[in-house]
Amino acid sequence: METDPDLSLEASGGTWQIAGAGSAAFTTVNDYLGYLADRNYSPATVRAYGFDLLAFCRWLASEGLGLGGVDTDVMLRYLTACRHATVPGRPGPNVLTLHGQRTDGYAPATVNRRLAAASGLFTFMVMRNPALKNPIPRGTENRWQGSGNRSGLLGHLARPQPRSALRLREPRRLPRALDHQEVVALFQDLKTWRDRAMAGLMLYCGLRAGEVLALAVGDVDIGARWLLVHGKGAKERRVPLDTDVAATIQTYLLIERPESASRMLFLVAKGKTRGQPLTPAGLRTIFRYHREISGVADAHPHALRHTFGSALAEAGVDLAVMRELLGHTHVNTTARYIHLAPVHVKAEYDAARKRQQSPD
Repeated sequence: METDPDLSLEASGGTWQIAGAGSAAFTTVNDYLGYLADRNYSPATVRAYGFDLLAFCRWLASEGLGLGGVDTDVMLRYLTACRHATVPGRPGPNVLTLHGQRTDGYAPATVNRRLAAASGLFTFMVMRNPALKNPIPRGTENRWQGSGNRSGLLGHLARPQPRSALRLREPRRLPRALDHQEVVALFQDLKTWRDRAMAGLMLYCGLRAGEVLALAVGDVDIGARWLLVHGKGAKERRVPLDTDVAATIQTYLLIERPESASRMLFLVAKGKTRGQPLTPAGLRTIFRYHREISGVADAHPHALRHTFGSALAEAGVDLAVMRELLGHTHVNTTARYIHLAPVHVKAEYDAARKRQQSPD
């Protein structure tokens, strides 16, 4: 998949822009990224769309095409290019995963995200000029709901969605949760109150990494044990605060948090940026270090959140409560954790077998 290296993505005017030689042919992309920012999409989302569209624009430039020359055949060629592209620095095409996929290629989810970004761009272009046609075909809506969709009280939230005919089939994998020994090994390696508090918020309150970093001091009510969490899409929710985590946060505030004018809860503890808010890159560095030292290779921030979700499912917590605690928009996302309750599945199975075997 040859690309044009002259094009790049740069932050400009509060959003992201395609820049470099030849970028004049893709000004519509910059308009689209600005439109997303105006619609209050998060900076991280706009950045992700920007890099996906940068890959698309580079491919178009290498093919000698502009946005006006894109039709369905061009998108099919782009799909083929994405599927056969290689990722630098990864083992070659002869190395396969346990699921039979090349380790040097892009995952189906990555390809689908690139197609979704391109589809959003063309939808934006059609909105500005109704005479245009979106070159990405849309599939028909699902008339029947799959096994992953739930009916009943929350069934109205499982809305059928049209899927593009270009979309790749993605393998469905269950969220990876840490077992008890891995959790113990990780927390024994955490030496600072700040790191223990951040890990505790993910493990015992189910917060995302970004939600932990977005917490302000005033968002934590230690006495009443409540958190005001700022989730995805500027959605707020109130989450109960675990007693032990509350004590850890209080200790961090009293003896470890640097003096700072910042209102954010978690700050950099050392170095030139001491007292400034901790960044996502800083959080990743912290967890990367503790994964190496503790030997828990899967101790990623989101794995702690998955562990919280699976614990709720195994405890038989109502699906609506789980959805509220985890901050999911759609109940289908929460329903994934129901499959992570092998204890209850086995109990129901054993009970059914006993009923079958018992005499009438």
